[in-house]
This record gives sequence, C-alpha cells and structure tokens, in this order.
Amino acid sequence: MINKSALTSVISKYYLNGLNNQVKWRIKDKKLTIYAGEAGRVCKVEHLNLPLEDSELGVFDTHKLSKLISITNGDLMVSLEKIKSVYTKMHIADSNFDLTYSLADILILGKNTYYEDPESFEIELDLSKEDIDALIKAKNALTDINSMLITSTTDMDGTNICEFIFGDNTGFSNRISYQIQGNISKSSIEIPFDSDIFKDILNANKDMDSGTLKLSEVGMLKLNFNSEEIKSEYFIARNE
Repeated sequence: MINKSALTSVISKYYLNGLNNQVKWRIKDKKLTIYAGEAGRVCKVEHLNLPLEDSELGVFDTHKLSKLISITNGDLMVSLEKIKSVYTKMHIADSNFDLTYSLADILILGKNTYYEDPESFEIELDLSKEDIDALIKAKNALTDINSMLITSTTDMDGTNICEFIFGDNTGFSNRISYQIQGNISKSSIEIPFDSDIFKDILNANKDMDSGTLKLSEVGMLKLNFNSEEIKSEYFIARNE
C-alpha cells in the first residue's frame, strides 16, 4: 500500500509541471528511483519504501498517469502485470476504483544523462519553507520574465550574502531581489538561470521537510530536498 499523496508527490517532483513526461521507474529492494531531464537540467527522485517487486517500468505519459491517480483517494494498492519479462500494465486500486495504466517498452525511452558535483560550491544555503514561499512569490510577481540572477554580494556589515534577482538586465524593467545568508566563500559571483524551471522545482518540493541550494561559479546550480520517505535532487546549468 502507498498513500495517494505520497505517490502524487513523487510524480510532481520529476514531472515538474510538464517538463519531464517520459521516464523510467526503477524499483530495487522497495526503493523507487527516477531519473529525468535533458541537457542543462536533470533530476533524480527517490521514494524509499514503495512496496513493488524489483522492476524497470516505462512511463510514456506521466500526465495520463497523474490524471488516473487524481480520481483515487487514501491508500492505494499498486501491482504490476507482465508478459514474460516485460512489464506491460500498472494496476492502481483504492476502496472504490480499480485503474489500469499501460506501460511502455523501456527500450523506447532511451537513456538519461546525469551530472556530477563540480569541484567546489562557492554558495551553500539552507532553504527554509519561508524562503521557498518567498522565492515563488517573487517569481509569480514577474511571470512574463523568465530570467533570474543568483549573485553573491556583501551586506552593510561586510558579510557575504546570496541575492536572487528576478527581472531582466535592461535597466528599464521591474526587478525583485531576495537575500539569504549562508556559507558563501566568494563574493561578486553573478550567474543567470531560468526562473521558470527554478519556480517549478520549488513548487514541487514545498511539502518537503528540508532543502539546500548549492551554486558553483562554473555555472552549476544544485538543489536537494528531503522528507521521511522521499528525496529529490536537481542540477540546473546556467543560461547562456
């Protein structure tokens, strides 16, 4: 059994509002691992206690799977059907509904690339729920602009701080900045990122217990979120 909210939470963390629709679910010793993304943005989402047999499942249309799950309630019984060694269907049932989702051949989904940590991170921050909410609000106030700068600067006391600046660089548009203190080893870093992707990640992880953000001056942003049974990790490359 798995609770509906836990399953939808896992899906939202890799689906990212439609960015990653076709993925493989890998289950090993009741641990679900999903890699998703493309060049410039990748993620890994894990559920540590999914009661399914060891398997690799091809999810060709996450949107349709989400729509099926949305009509259920409470705890779900999830089971798999296969022909020989190929998994062909996922069955999802609650106390009233019994749903069937057709699985894809994992071979047609290809392979995912993934990033490794750069040699160092010059900015390391703990993201509180208040920080996440504030950053989402800042982006929502400038929905028509998808650029964001992450910078390291100093405050009036000479302490290094991280600043998130939403808006473009023309000097004639609206801008919003938000500051967070943390472990910042270098000032005068200024790196642009896609604020739409950044917001989608934050939105999908609002329910997590803790979050961290790390930035390397080579242009790589890493985000990690954790709760009791779910872990998510994201790499985003800088805008060119």
